[in-house]
Amino acid sequence: MKIIYCIHSICNPGGMERVLLNKVSYLSEKLGWEIMVVTTDQHNRPPFYPFPKSVRLVDLDVNYSVDNGKNPLIKIVGYLIRKRKHKRALTELLMKEKADLVVSLYPSESSFIPDIQDGSKKVLEIHYCKFFRLQYGRKGLLGLIDKWRTKQDEHIVSRFDKFVVLTHEDKEYWGALSNMEVIPNAALSLGECKTDVSEHRVLAVGRLDYQKGFDRLIQSWSLLHQKNLLNDWKLDIFGQGEWHDWLERLIVEKGLQENVSIHPPTKNIAEEYAKSSILAMTSHYEGFPMVMIEAMACGVPVVTFDYKCGPKDIIEQGVNGMRVPEGDIEKFADTLYSLMSNGYYRQKLSKHAQDVIRVYSEETIMHRWVCLFNSLVTKS
Repeated sequence: MKIIYCIHSICNPGGMERVLLNKVSYLSEKLGWEIMVVTTDQHNRPPFYPFPKSVRLVDLDVNYSVDNGKNPLIKIVGYLIRKRKHKRALTELLMKEKADLVVSLYPSESSFIPDIQDGSKKVLEIHYCKFFRLQYGRKGLLGLIDKWRTKQDEHIVSRFDKFVVLTHEDKEYWGALSNMEVIPNAALSLGECKTDVSEHRVLAVGRLDYQKGFDRLIQSWSLLHQKNLLNDWKLDIFGQGEWHDWLERLIVEKGLQENVSIHPPTKNIAEEYAKSSILAMTSHYEGFPMVMIEAMACGVPVVTFDYKCGPKDIIEQGVNGMRVPEGDIEKFADTLYSLMSNGYYRQKLSKHAQDVIRVYSEETIMHRWVCLFNSLVTKS
């Protein structure tokens, strides 16, 4: 079997990049399939995660991100120019490689890849919820474009041989599509890294941007600080991104320098889970929160906003974690404190959180992918 995966880049420590690494490692090393990963915006940077040598990495040098930060008109024109370049380069590559399957992780080629007549079956997998474009609430021209593209997405996904979403919640948003299937991400074993939930430490992990909502977490933490409820508890945030300096200023503004720290991404995140007693997730949206199931696999109880999508599929309220109404910062602070102040409760949630390994094991999830791929190729 020969599979080509298409993604924006693999130089960042994101969940989508980590999930891709896990999949291609399984397919290439355990099954011996031929795998290629094609990027558009790698900029000659090395992969953040160590991809197997058997996996071929190719960058098309399209560089959509060059126009980030420019005014909307320049950004739109630049995008259209680069998209034409992208289509030419990818078409040439696919016609040459003759893969059995081509998988788009929902970057720009998703709008044109079904038109490439290279003989491969086309699969689209989305790592966001259906409404991810609208979560930013942008105004003006960009806001109108977000609404238009969200509507266009319904047409785009219908043209693929298979469209894979990560949660049953998201499946409901897309409606009755005959080509849609739900396959969540896997919770990989992180070795012997397990927490005993005794450390007075709350952990947060993710890119420092709007999506992850760490400003909301800092505001919740500030409420506990104002009520003198923190005692010796610490909040450690691991991530990088354009919001770094602003979040640092917010920490200073709230007087939280002594108990809130921002750290760069780490490749040994399992060790950080093992040294933490609570994972806090304040995202505005997700596709399927990898950090959540990784932490739970290590026994870390989760307090999370009930955003779209993921928490409803993963968290059984009060059993393996806690869901807080989306955007309710005061309730989030109260829920954090309920766990911080009750070690027995943390231990109870920790025990059940580890069951996520059985539900989302690598063997279970990859078996579903292999069956899907084999069924598509068999139909050829």
